[in-house]
Amino acid sequence: MNSRSPSVAKQRGMAIISALLIAAVVAVIAGAMLTRQTSFMRTVEAEQGRVLGTGVLQGGLEYSRLLLWDARQRDVLTRLDQAWAQPIGDQALGGFNGAFQGRLQDQQGKFNLRNLVFQGEVDAVQLQSFELLCQSLGIDTALSRRISQRVIASYPQRLGNPQATSGTRGAFNSGRLTSPGAAEQILPPRQPMLRSVEELQGLQGMSDAMLARLSRYVSVLPGNTWVNGNTAPAEVLAAVVPGLALSRAKALVAERDAGHWFINRGDFVNRLRMPEVAVEQIRVGITSEWFLLQGQARRDQRRVSLQALLHRPEDRMPQVIWSRVGA
Repeated sequence: MNSRSPSVAKQRGMAIISALLIAAVVAVIAGAMLTRQTSFMRTVEAEQGRVLGTGVLQGGLEYSRLLLWDARQRDVLTRLDQAWAQPIGDQALGGFNGAFQGRLQDQQGKFNLRNLVFQGEVDAVQLQSFELLCQSLGIDTALSRRISQRVIASYPQRLGNPQATSGTRGAFNSGRLTSPGAAEQILPPRQPMLRSVEELQGLQGMSDAMLARLSRYVSVLPGNTWVNGNTAPAEVLAAVVPGLALSRAKALVAERDAGHWFINRGDFVNRLRMPEVAVEQIRVGITSEWFLLQGQARRDQRRVSLQALLHRPEDRMPQVIWSRVGA
């Protein structure tokens, strides 16, 4: 009897060890399943947050379109005292379960880099205006030249010199070198077209601080535009109006922002008090068609941002030209 006791004890010990091993394996499996379930729940929650955030952003975008359309119906002028120029908050969602903050910017209150090229040729006047603007913003000549070269390279260019093309523009091109329209052959762009100023970030010498400053005064639009005198800062007006000193531009802007808005283009020209400047040289208007919406949706600890370029024609609701959503 006693001779079998060690064997029985040994078997019991093995049974206990086996039970402990099984319990450990079960615990590991259960832990893995719990981890997988937690990960799955987080994924579901993240997807729900993304969907909700997208809905909030879409609501803010639609509200912005309505703001711009309503302002256009009320007044042909585009001014900084209108409702579209105020910060957009939760009123954009109409009680929807989410939070939105955003702001619309008039892109024609900035210098449009697209103006550097007109009908396939570099616009020397606009190029000079951009260089003047860069000087007033503290951007060195080398960087401003790299910016303009990058922009110009992103648009088709006419072959031949301007003198050769000025007399034959619109002429039929038979494909022969002797054809009157041969000088109008087009070189394709050498660089991708820019959609926003932020895409200049990779240029040599372009810091984040410089890019942020530049984006307050410069835009990139799909077409050539005039500057809006009712929304442009003094630095932009001084750059685009020939001979306008920055001090005089600041005085004009201060008078304007005090409530004395330019009622038409003639009003702007008269208040310049610069009779020596030809009217056709002043590419400044009092209305705008292009706006940038920058917004953010918030829920719990999550943030989803939106950038969208809106085009507001005279006769229909503003259209979304492009939009970009990010975390």
